Amino acid sequence: MKKRAIGHNGPLVSEIGLGCMGMSWLYGNADRMESIATIHAALEKGITLFDTGDFYGDGHNELLLREAFQGIQRENAFISVKFDGKLHSQGKSHRKSDNHPHTVKNFLEDTLLRLGVEYIDLYQPGTACIDPNVPIEETVGIIADLVKKGYVRYIGLSEVGSDTIRRAHAVHSISWLQMEYSLFNRSIELNILPTIRELGISLSAYGVLSRGLLSGTWSKDRELGTDDKRRKAPRFSSENLQKNLALVEALRTIAKEKQVTVAQIAIAWVLSRGEDVIPLVGARKRSQLQDSFGALEMNLSSDDLLRIEEAVPPELVAGEYFPIPREKWFIN
Repeated sequence: MKKRAIGHNGPLVSEIGLGCMGMSWLYGNADRMESIATIHAALEKGITLFDTGDFYGDGHNELLLREAFQGIQRENAFISVKFDGKLHSQGKSHRKSDNHPHTVKNFLEDTLLRLGVEYIDLYQPGTACIDPNVPIEETVGIIADLVKKGYVRYIGLSEVGSDTIRRAHAVHSISWLQMEYSLFNRSIELNILPTIRELGISLSAYGVLSRGLLSGTWSKDRELGTDDKRRKAPRFSSENLQKNLALVEALRTIAKEKQVTVAQIAIAWVLSRGEDVIPLVGARKRSQLQDSFGALEMNLSSDDLLRIEEAVPPELVAGEYFPIPREKWFIN
């Protein structure tokens, strides 16, 4: 497994990471033992980056990782955690968000207990945790104090705009920005990507398969469970889904020529965007994870990239994932 650096002269991690959210949240029930087996398979293949959040299943995801990491040397797992400003414990959120910086250390203490570790490699506030009435400088400042005390090693941000990135980075070095980025989600290329590259901040790219649309296995007849959030996503509505699956079929033509899967070519495209881009693969099953490894062996030429981008023009992607475009509600 090749490595990529997080931030300017930061730690090296596997060039793809495992996004663990779907094992506990948003996409319906997941098989616990299969989830743990998937984490173990990732470790065996050389993945060192594992991304979670305290609100993924109200603490469930962190407890799942604790179980999966039993017997694993701590230095073999780089753990990134998003927090949302609530107290979470085994499937139940106990109170409304408290976004004031002085409470951040309490959230971290709970996370450390659930994960069973002494420090978090990278800690970052989730978008819902960032109160526009509390300056980002205060939130980053308290995390910086936790860095000094050894409870956190690096600081990240999630889904914020260029101005917030610059203000946060002026307080303490920001190692990565976590944003959705895929062939179906390229809006960050206009302003945000140039900003973080200017500042030496890496991109933690999630949603690289656009919530499954770019997996190559989605069909218009697929039935989603009542607890699957994609049921309400405009991008998955019947009319939009048909248009988006037509783009996937155009991509499949290229994938067949190269004897790879649609998912592999979609992940390889994200990997091609630069050494400062680290894709998170949101696999819930070993089979999904195994498919992603084929992307690591691909070497896309400039002609390949041109054909891929012509097959999936961003302006033809139909509908947003969220009812309100994400750029309308994240903190600028």
